[in-house]
Amino acid sequence: MDNPKILSALSYFSVLFAPFLLPIIVYFISQDSDVKYHAKKSLISHVIPVILLVLLFISVFSSFTPLTLGFNDQPSLWVAVGPLLLMAIYMLVYVIVMIWNIVQGIKVLR
Repeated sequence: MDNPKILSALSYFSVLFAPFLLPIIVYFISQDSDVKYHAKKSLISHVIPVILLVLLFISVFSSFTPLTLGFNDQPSLWVAVGPLLLMAIYMLVYVIVMIWNIVQGIKVLR
């Protein structure tokens, strides 16, 4: 096995043990352009669930504001269903990203 292939694959596999740290280190340490490409690609795929998690937190904590009350001071449907829907979407995206990273890591090793 080539050392660049192993570093590229580890960037993808790092979703299991060091999602942000390893791709950043590999990107700045490596001189090989292919390794940098794969490290950047894996880092972007690691950031996607974090962005969704931030949106989920904003949604959950904004549901407690008075603006979410509907007519007659009754909570809107979004207060009850919105955070649960976003949690389901987050879990689905996280599983898809994890599987995608594992598949990409295996492809790089071949």
